[in-house]
Amino acid sequence: MSEIILFDGVCNLCTTSVQFIIKRDPEGIFQFASLQSTEGQKLLKRYNINSTMDSFILIKNEKYYVKSSAALHVAKELRGGWKLLFPLVVIPPPIRNIFYSIVAKNRYRWFGKKEDCMIPTPEIRQRFLD
Repeated sequence: MSEIILFDGVCNLCTTSVQFIIKRDPEGIFQFASLQSTEGQKLLKRYNINSTMDSFILIKNEKYYVKSSAALHVAKELRGGWKLLFPLVVIPPPIRNIFYSIVAKNRYRWFGKKEDCMIPTPEIRQRFLD
């Protein structure tokens, strides 16, 4: 099973982050589903994740990671120097998530909401779960 990223499909920052990940994941390690999608909702139920969770979520090896933990585990798999961020995982999540939560709380105000979905190429489309 590949690693699955659940993201807020209407958040400009979130969808831009997905595009950023795709560009740095040429092996196709990650698949994607929006939290609002049918598949996203199924995965939330399957892993007993609160359905009101609007965080970035990574499902990997039958475990899930949220917020900064998810972001750091994703960074570890990306091409380039992004792997160098992973050692930050030693900082306790409550401290790491202070910064994550500030951005998450203000993401619509700072980055806006999407009115339209991105239209991926057929190769990228197969990485998205419906």
